[in-house]
Amino acid sequence: MDRATEVHQTPPSSDAVRVNDYDSFAEDYAALNESGIRNAYYERPAMLSLAGEVFGRRILDAGCGAGPLVAALGERGARVSGIDASASMVALARRRLGDEADLRVGDLADPLPFADGAFDDVVASLVLHYLRDWGPTLAEMRRVLRPGGRLIASVNHPIVDYALQDPRPDYFATTSYRDEFSFGGRPMAMKFWRRPLHAMTDAFTAAGFQLRVISEPQPDPAARELFPEDFQEFSTKIGFLFFVLEAPHTP
Repeated sequence: MDRATEVHQTPPSSDAVRVNDYDSFAEDYAALNESGIRNAYYERPAMLSLAGEVFGRRILDAGCGAGPLVAALGERGARVSGIDASASMVALARRRLGDEADLRVGDLADPLPFADGAFDDVVASLVLHYLRDWGPTLAEMRRVLRPGGRLIASVNHPIVDYALQDPRPDYFATTSYRDEFSFGGRPMAMKFWRRPLHAMTDAFTAAGFQLRVISEPQPDPAARELFPEDFQEFSTKIGFLFFVLEAPHTP
């Protein structure tokens, strides 16, 4: 992970477009995340399946957004806290979950505002790929997990990100790229960091985690009738990569 370059896949259309500015499109993004196939019928069901039985478990949703995964885990009996860098997204989560919910604004590149061993699980849903350096963040996630606790994470699949970029980057380097989307008719510039699979697993083990599961799931079958065209694509092409890591009982 010592090599890092920047690749611009799709340049932003205007210098005024801020990168990864979730505060500016929180409502529109939350609405799509709530019901679209990519999140509601593919990524989130996969995260919940990997989490398994969570009744009574203390869980941190790192990068909680507007709170859909917090809500789903809570409905299954977990005690969930959430943290996200976007104050607007946290406000939406609080509106959904109530004022008593443990929701905080904080950047995952900074130390987490939780005690050592505070959680049984940390879930990191499509958030690590925003970070150039995973080391400090994973160390903090390891710190707040009890021995035997789990980190359940999803990221953009490195092969997909590699294939989409033109020109294609050095696969073995950690590279960034930008892409532009539109929410509510407004441009949204996003910057991601792509790294090879071995760099991901190296970062996990360097932080003290043991790899238990690596998964490339397919979408929820319920999406077949709701999104017939998209279902075919998500069922036959890779999109995200999922991990279950364990914090060992002994140092």
